[in-house]
Amino acid sequence: MEMERSVKRLMEDKEKRREEYIGKYIEQLSDESTPYRLRAAEALGGCADPRAVEPLIAALADRENEVRWVAAQALGKLRDARAIEPLLPLLADRDRWVRRGAAWSLGELGDQRAVEPLLPLLADKKKDVRAAAADALGKLHDPRAGGALSTTLEEEDEPEVRTAIRRALREITGEAEF
Repeated sequence: MEMERSVKRLMEDKEKRREEYIGKYIEQLSDESTPYRLRAAEALGGCADPRAVEPLIAALADRENEVRWVAAQALGKLRDARAIEPLLPLLADRDRWVRRGAAWSLGELGDQRAVEPLLPLLADKKKDVRAAAADALGKLHDPRAGGALSTTLEEEDEPEVRTAIRRALREITGEAEF
């Protein structure tokens, strides 16, 4: 009995500490210091707690590109549908890392609303963004992306992007010939 009580108390303490940590990280998301905001966004992405979603969505408007990128990726890790609409505009962001992070996250979130907005990124000037868009489209398994991916494959010169496009086409069509 005594043992059970102390285990229960340990679990409660652990839960309380977790609450405090999450609270602290949420607070740090609006800290003056960029490294603090970065660390907080990263930590919240790893905490699998739904309370982190709204503060991370707010962090998508951070003045630092790097914080916006990390917040976008953190939202992908949390896989919460509330993040879909706020992530979509970031696909047209001026910063390549932000575009790439948003594409990756939308692939993780697996919502078909991202298909159309992702397509223009197949023609992005940065190859890592093109590859991230192809990967995300593959994860979304939407046949609407097949035509655009096939067309892009014919025009793409970068081997890593071509590989990502082929992988995406395989995931969408289920065929091995790509």
